[in-house]
Amino acid sequence: MILVTGATGIVGSAIVLELLKRGEKVRATKRNSSNIEDVRKSFRYYTENPDEYYKKIEWIDVDFDDILSLQHAVEGVEEVYHCAAKVDFHPASQSEMYHTNIEGTKNLLFACADSSVKKFCFISSVAVLDGLNEARELDENSDYNSKIHHSAYAISKHFSEMEVWRASAEGLNTVIVNPGVILASGNWSRSSGQLFENLSKSYTFTGGASYVDVRDVAKISIELMEKNKFGERFILVSGTKSYQEMGTLVRKKLGKPSPKIIPKFLLNFAHVLSILFGWLVPALRIVNKVNIESVSNTTPISNKKITEKIDFQFIPVSESVDFHFKNYASENIKS
Repeated sequence: MILVTGATGIVGSAIVLELLKRGEKVRATKRNSSNIEDVRKSFRYYTENPDEYYKKIEWIDVDFDDILSLQHAVEGVEEVYHCAAKVDFHPASQSEMYHTNIEGTKNLLFACADSSVKKFCFISSVAVLDGLNEARELDENSDYNSKIHHSAYAISKHFSEMEVWRASAEGLNTVIVNPGVILASGNWSRSSGQLFENLSKSYTFTGGASYVDVRDVAKISIELMEKNKFGERFILVSGTKSYQEMGTLVRKKLGKPSPKIIPKFLLNFAHVLSILFGWLVPALRIVNKVNIESVSNTTPISNKKITEKIDFQFIPVSESVDFHFKNYASENIKS
């Protein structure tokens, strides 16, 4: 039996489906309030037999603050894919994100101790990586630098990783994957699902990001577990694109011109306004120094390790955009 946490999210549901396609028995965690129909809907994008796979899922309600609940979830489980996390870049979500991501991971690993669990895969993020190699790229040796300002999300993922490394030192077989910005279908109103809405806008920023298809994240994560690649981290990115390139790709499909770039000095001015009036207009608080730097810069990220380790060929970013935007448009854009 394999446990997948965060199974209603875009990564978790993709891993669940890929495991089911391989004939595995899957137990999937959800909150009591979760809408699991979203998972059935997301399966439609990736398989011709969504209902066939969906009905094979063993769903279980889990409270990550309740150790007994987690211990019950891992009963009879040999492998865990920990995808559950809160993703938010607004300062107001900081405390909740720290609790959900760090304490949730810590409690899950505690439940795995002295259980039947033998393997553990943690879905992290490239946001935890700092420092460039000789080729001026981020790679797996780019250690987190506590002296640099990070988003609350990056901090929460870093300390979650520390819990995983601790469990690894205590004998659990663990592997960490660090995806870039994930391109996926479904959950259009949440986290990465909002990507196409943002890329459709008439304005963008000076920076860029590294992207990866959720199907690749699922396949690589499973393959690393199958091949027992433990005690390591692996960056998962297909390629790096500027926000203007990505916006142009999407807006071209809508018959619209390339987006205009908002210069960094305007963002800095907005930051001053956030300092002065953030108490009055909470939405302004998202324009902080960390977020400004994030959208204003582009840092190349190397995928050399994973491509060499398991000879993996990533879906090109443009091909991934074509596939997922078609799905997005079919449900969100009126003809």
